[in-house]
Amino acid sequence: MAYRSLQDCIRDLEKHGHLVRIRTEVDPDLEMAAIHRRVFAAKGPAILFENVKGSEFPAVSNLFGDINRTRFIFRDTLDQVKALIEMKADPGKVLKHPVRYFESALHAIFALPKKRSRGPVLYRETTLDKLPQIRAWQMDGGPYIFLPQVFTEDPMQPGVMHSNLGCYRVQMAGNDFVPNKEMGLHYQIHRGIGVHQSKANELGQPLKVSIFVGGPPSHSFAAVMPLPEGISELTFAGALGGRRFRYIRKDGHVLSADADFVITGELHPGETKPEGPFGDHLGYYSLTHPFPLMRVHKVYHRKGAIWPFTVVGRPPQEDTSFGAMIHELVGPVVSKEIPGLHRVHAIDEAGVHPLLLAVGSERYTPYLNERRPQEILTMAHAILGFGQMSLSKYLWIAAREDNPSLDVEDVQAFFMHMLERVDWKRDLHFDTQTTIDTLDYSGDGLNSGSKLVVAAAGEKKRSLTDAVPEGLNLSAGFSKPRTVFPGVLAISGPPYTDRSAGVQHMHQLEQALAGSNMEGLPLVVLCDDSEFTAASHGNFLWVTFTRSNPSHDIGGVDAFTDNKHWGCRGSLVIDARIKPHHAPVLEEDPAVAAKVDALGKKGGELEGRI
Repeated sequence: MAYRSLQDCIRDLEKHGHLVRIRTEVDPDLEMAAIHRRVFAAKGPAILFENVKGSEFPAVSNLFGDINRTRFIFRDTLDQVKALIEMKADPGKVLKHPVRYFESALHAIFALPKKRSRGPVLYRETTLDKLPQIRAWQMDGGPYIFLPQVFTEDPMQPGVMHSNLGCYRVQMAGNDFVPNKEMGLHYQIHRGIGVHQSKANELGQPLKVSIFVGGPPSHSFAAVMPLPEGISELTFAGALGGRRFRYIRKDGHVLSADADFVITGELHPGETKPEGPFGDHLGYYSLTHPFPLMRVHKVYHRKGAIWPFTVVGRPPQEDTSFGAMIHELVGPVVSKEIPGLHRVHAIDEAGVHPLLLAVGSERYTPYLNERRPQEILTMAHAILGFGQMSLSKYLWIAAREDNPSLDVEDVQAFFMHMLERVDWKRDLHFDTQTTIDTLDYSGDGLNSGSKLVVAAAGEKKRSLTDAVPEGLNLSAGFSKPRTVFPGVLAISGPPYTDRSAGVQHMHQLEQALAGSNMEGLPLVVLCDDSEFTAASHGNFLWVTFTRSNPSHDIGGVDAFTDNKHWGCRGSLVIDARIKPHHAPVLEEDPAVAAKVDALGKKGGELEGRI
């Protein structure tokens, strides 16, 4: 359906039972986010907050909180967009099936942005402090824009076709920001806006920035879409929305004509201020760091403007649905870009970038009796150099020939397949002193850490077990061995206080494991609470891969180094305990949670919804 505005989408969702209204006054400080999280966890509808404390503007959240609701929103255009992406990846398909792709080719007309002299967003001006001041977690440094569309143009190639539209978090107030005049713009490495700011700095001029909030839902989705550098997200927004992206030029800035709000400003060379903390999508706080300072010029809004937002935290959250839809759209393209690659899956429960699973073909030497990882290692390097997948910290890659039906979406089955075949003496490939996700604090500095490729190919080497070995004699401080699933054992260890003690703990555990029959348990996770880690697959993935830095936190039974290659002859051990340099874990405010409980009681506006 070609929505002309966010209001159109809200009316459509309500008509079809996909939206609930909350008329009671709700505090944007912690309370709105807590309601959102509870409704999302209950697989509930979108939420329209009609009465936001301290603001005249209503707010809406959880629009994309369910993959089926996302498909419903884009029900009239999704097939055409998928076909356009297929055509881009493989133009030969058009020649083979011209009738099938004819309609999609016609649909491409919506990808062309349309310049206007006026638009609904110019209805009135306001100030930042009049907007909903939403803060999601107790330690957040201030209110944030949680679903922004941050627009910049290439300073050396002006024009909307050389623009970038990204979803980068924006701190509206707090810290040292001058009220209504300054904001913090947090963008991470490998983002298009960084290319534009670098060029502006080279020219010695400020970078003009426009932040769109709201508008047709395709605009918000386009901002999170990982399009190749040089392709404007405005074209994708138009194609997905079935309506050309309308824009206005005013005072040197580009405004989205159909947005609910537009904030304009500039980033000046070398100007930063502390931004954060912020409760982020790995399930921890990202801490205070210097990020670009945005000098605010004006804030525009349309008549009847509605403030859309989302909430991030330990996955799954609403951004899980974004990721699922992105994978649905571009997954087939990745395999076309990297020869031999069949499937990839960034694991949401592990925070996306910390863990990537892949299946590729192993065809290099089919004439040898003993198969081993070769081509899939070449693929692994290509994956770690491809777009945002380059930020992956752990990459586990399997050979398709060993099991053509292997599914990266079935995480337990994938791990068991790998653990049955992996050779820890040969199949561990480290990349040290490199870049990792900005939000990942497991490394030794901001954006700094290591990566590990685990590649497995060949026949089964072992049978896995879910039984704790009899006679496992753990030393003092280690306890509660629990199997997560066959092949994986979690063990509680002493608290991690410093690097020296941590290394000693690992040696003690490795010695204890060496004296037991661990053949069927090739992977051991040392953690703070083994019962929590083993309680669910989600807990195992989150604890293991968000709390470990491969170069520092991996050990193994009977380990060795051979010409700079590290391996082990027994079980691999990952130290996934919380370290002093890690960011704090996100936790709910009990008082706010009690308020949300009241809304869910009989007669409450969320009765039956939470």
